[in-house]
Amino acid sequence: MPKLKTHKGAAKRFRTTATGKVKRGHSHARHILTKKSSKRKRFLDVDVLVSESDEGRIKSMLPYGRG
Repeated sequence: MPKLKTHKGAAKRFRTTATGKVKRGHSHARHILTKKSSKRKRFLDVDVLVSESDEGRIKSMLPYGRG
């Protein structure tokens, strides 16, 4: 069987944890930050886990994980 290709767009956006779950960042945290409150910007900086319903699709795009 041939090697599987990693989806490069997904590789830049998602990381897998040691237990196999998938982490993602938040959007709206890169520019136009002056109108956003400090609390909002602080929470946008924290990574969160991807929902279970989307996890399978993302894992199929990242066949070898992301170190």
